[in-house]
Amino acid sequence: MKKNRAFLKWAGGKYPLLTDIERHLPAGDCLIEPFVGAGSVFLNTSYSRYILADINSDLISLYNIVKDNVHEYVEAARTLFTPETNQSDIYYQLRSEFNQNRDPLRRAALFLYLNRHGYNGLCRYNLRGEFNVPFGRYKKPYFPEAELYHFAEKAQNAFFFCESYADSMARADANSVVYCDPPYAPLSATANFTAYHTNSFTMEQQAHLASIAESLVSNRIPVLISNHDTALTREWYRQAKLHVVKVRRSISSNGGARKKVDELLALYRPTTL
Repeated sequence: MKKNRAFLKWAGGKYPLLTDIERHLPAGDCLIEPFVGAGSVFLNTSYSRYILADINSDLISLYNIVKDNVHEYVEAARTLFTPETNQSDIYYQLRSEFNQNRDPLRRAALFLYLNRHGYNGLCRYNLRGEFNVPFGRYKKPYFPEAELYHFAEKAQNAFFFCESYADSMARADANSVVYCDPPYAPLSATANFTAYHTNSFTMEQQAHLASIAESLVSNRIPVLISNHDTALTREWYRQAKLHVVKVRRSISSNGGARKKVDELLALYRPTTL
């Protein structure tokens, strides 16, 4: 079956792992994703409804605009994808405008521009909350019109919330399935790429996420979590059934050095009666 691509580039996006994730995601009525990111899992599953959350307010605002007003959004964003805007000095002008602009539609259009023209599709902010990814130098950044319309159509059965993982997991009921894709635990002390947003994800939060999963499964709500396969993650997810998958990591400036690493899919599934 053809897989649907997200309209955003995203560090750690789940597109390469979709087959494995779908294999282990339990059936249910509502899928809750506390770390929705670019939404690849949402776009490639068929639950009746979705609760999709992230702490990045720019991301959630963008998704609500695309859901409610996709035609106006596509027209606003398309004007930013021209040869004239694909230049370093214009990029930095528009990045500066994004950091000062509070108009939701303009900010959402600029967010897509920065995502597609910035280095490696990264989404990163400094401690003042300013987007600070450098220019990416791509020949012709792709304008994802078809992907935007597909997202908007699928989003009619979704609700988007800017909130913490604990708050979105608290929305789970007996008909829910929860899929968590937290910022990954580092493979080493120097590989700590978790600062997608100004708050980076701490070891305490990783352990807290696992403890919430344990409490949900005790209430008969299944939870699937993806993360790197390390001694720490195996300790955090010791109550889950662990599945190991190999994936090629794509956040690297040297494409030839993108090695396959082991990842875990930790499934908390209620025991059958």
